[in-house]
Amino acid sequence: MFYWLFYKILGINIFKYITFRLVYATITAIIAGFFIYPKLKKFLDDMQFEQTIKEFMPDTHKKKHVPTMGGVLILSAFILAILLWNRLGNIFVWLSLFSVVGFGVIGFVDDYIKAKFKNPEGISEKKKLLSQIVVSFAIAFILYISGFSTILYFPIFKNLHLDLGILFIPWVMFVVIGASNAVNLTDGLDGLAIGPVITTFLVFLVYSYVTGHVKFSNYLHLPYIAGAGELSIVCGAVIGASLVFLWFNTYPAEVFMGDVGSLALGALIGTVAVIVKQEFVLAVAGGVFVMETVSVLIQRFYFKYTKKKFGQGRRVFLMAPIHHHFEKKGWEEPKITVRFWIISIVLALLSLSFLKIR
Repeated sequence: MFYWLFYKILGINIFKYITFRLVYATITAIIAGFFIYPKLKKFLDDMQFEQTIKEFMPDTHKKKHVPTMGGVLILSAFILAILLWNRLGNIFVWLSLFSVVGFGVIGFVDDYIKAKFKNPEGISEKKKLLSQIVVSFAIAFILYISGFSTILYFPIFKNLHLDLGILFIPWVMFVVIGASNAVNLTDGLDGLAIGPVITTFLVFLVYSYVTGHVKFSNYLHLPYIAGAGELSIVCGAVIGASLVFLWFNTYPAEVFMGDVGSLALGALIGTVAVIVKQEFVLAVAGGVFVMETVSVLIQRFYFKYTKKKFGQGRRVFLMAPIHHHFEKKGWEEPKITVRFWIISIVLALLSLSFLKIR
């Protein structure tokens, strides 16, 4: 809105620059987040929307009277910031909004069922997956019919790429759904998920800016995506809103993110990665999310395999996702969280090094 008002109508040139709008979108999200939080916290307390904990969880994980759905804070501040500071004629901005709102609604319904009806399972896995398939298909289909490039690029190798053609649609769905659920699995300790979310979006803030800049993208041998620079503002807004949430979610948490936040943020990471053609960079920058997801897959596969072969299921980890394994080993919650943050920062730096390694 500000781009149209101050640049297009009033002719104030500074509002045309992405870097300027990026900074103020981040600041706007921070200010909006601190303004929204007290009202949201009161509403969640009044409605008694508290986290419902499964009985088999570690004792340290069973925290009572902590409201969930704190992801609404992130999404509200984020959406306000990008509506004010982004160029709203940009299709990538609206796809970002669509992914956040679509997956956010799925998460909201899941959180509502858990909190309102004290049902720790929420939506069934089949219904949740089906809903995610519908939203992710819409994102993929819109990109495909709009003439968006279906070429898959690989980091490090500047001349290695593959045209997916119609397979681009299921590929996008896989990335978006996979990223969404990976962040959701990571959201198990105070501040654990939001730290890697911030570092991953910092990586994609840089990638989206250089991908949308014709000179930088050509110099770095990255695919030039016209209009992708606006996604750096989207990333900045998410980072600002996430910092506010971390303020209240750090140990001991005053509020939990809930599926409304984790599913939406994960889907947005996947959507941005697809648009800037850096899906494999996402696997590195979001390595903490990958590690959490792989630990669950290994645990489930090995348990089913050993149960079928020996008649009794066995486990690789004391509990999955892997952050619960360390809880079971006696690690204190803040220690697990901070160490996972450190890993995420290192992986973010590694991901940024791919800009020059080609």
